Amino acid sequence: MENKPYIHRIYICPNAGLPMKPLERVKVLEGIGIEGDRYALRLGAFSKSNPPKIRDITLITKMGIDTANHYLKLNGLLEFDISETRRNIVIENLLPDELNALVGKVFFLGRLKFKGVELCDPCERPSKLANKKSFQIAYENNGGIRAQIMDDGEIAIGDILETL
Repeated sequence: MENKPYIHRIYICPNAGLPMKPLERVKVLEGIGIEGDRYALRLGAFSKSNPPKIRDITLITKMGIDTANHYLKLNGLLEFDISETRRNIVIENLLPDELNALVGKVFFLGRLKFKGVELCDPCERPSKLANKKSFQIAYENNGGIRAQIMDDGEIAIGDILETL
């Protein structure tokens, strides 16, 4: 995969508050989300936000997770496991700022099209669920993005992230 950004991990969660479940591949549905995920099922903790937000899929970078965990470790705090970030897709070989720059832009995971809609600002929920401190502080600018799914199909670990 050279140095191209690619899907490192995939997670879904069938209901709010449950642990994230790792998968090798998932089916994504345009305008709905990931098949079997809490937000596609409208069971996520923030599903009824007003005004409603597009929560089809969330992405975060492996480097962003590593940076945040380094900060936590330096401050004597517990690190967050990749799944505890509560994001669906973890991208390898991409800087957090490069992922953040996809807000408002169209990109591809494998052959499927997505559009970045907003930064996924860190909230206190991962800290509460993992019973660990400082998620909001450590993951500032490293929290990833929310994206709209624009094609039906499957994505899998190893699929390349490409921009137009």
